[in-house]
Amino acid sequence: MSTPAYRRIVRRETHSPRTVATIVVAVLLILALLYAGVEIVLGLLAQPPLLVSPGDAAAWIVGLAGAQPAGAVIGGGVVVAVLGLVLLVLGVAPGRLPKHEMAVDGRAVVVDNGVVASSLAQRISEETGILRDDITVGVSHRSVDVTVRSGFGDPYEVAPIAAVVDAELERYALVPAVTPRVRVTSPPERRESR
Repeated sequence: MSTPAYRRIVRRETHSPRTVATIVVAVLLILALLYAGVEIVLGLLAQPPLLVSPGDAAAWIVGLAGAQPAGAVIGGGVVVAVLGLVLLVLGVAPGRLPKHEMAVDGRAVVVDNGVVASSLAQRISEETGILRDDITVGVSHRSVDVTVRSGFGDPYEVAPIAAVVDAELERYALVPAVTPRVRVTSPPERRESR
């Protein structure tokens, strides 16, 4: 396999298609056009409209700006503009799946963010002796957030944990690269029982 084939495979596995958004928009447009067609046919046959006749709808739209309060017209325009902007962003921006590529020589390797988080938490536990249940790891597209809950007594040092995280992430060689953030939280205060 050549490099362009790898790139295509990795992109297909790490980006979501816009199929659902496209289908929803297409179905809504088809329904709107179907309704308009039925109303036009009913108008041509001199039958009463289902909701409103095409002529009345056109007259209402033309007179909308003068008949309605300016705030309502502006609000409606803003809602339509935001909807259009959302559809434009959905159509242009790539959708990302919660996965990363691992830079491995000669192979296309895609790994789920949950697997990276679990593996990283396990490595931190093995290297530092911290209980696995006290480590929480979150992996997003550009960052890794590691939270270690301290037990009672002396809190854990951030530097050794950060060193393990950095070494493990360097070994994974994730593409795109992620920025780690390590936090150590103090234990909750004990309540005295009476």
